[in-house]
Amino acid sequence: MNKLNRLAYRFLIWKDTRGQDLIEYSLMAGFVAVAAGAIMPGVSSNISKIFSKVGSVMTAASSQGS
Repeated sequence: MNKLNRLAYRFLIWKDTRGQDLIEYSLMAGFVAVAAGAIMPGVSSNISKIFSKVGSVMTAASSQGS
């Protein structure tokens, strides 16, 4: 029975779309930032700093959750 419950839980994960909006907005923000960096070279260093900070926060959060 435990195996059946795990299988059912996996199917529920595939149908879950609650985090989809956040991922889509994050991707869109990333595309806008890359386009802004390509159009305005002076902004690219600031964008790089922001992405570095976000990356370090994400790394810290992922290691903390384990």
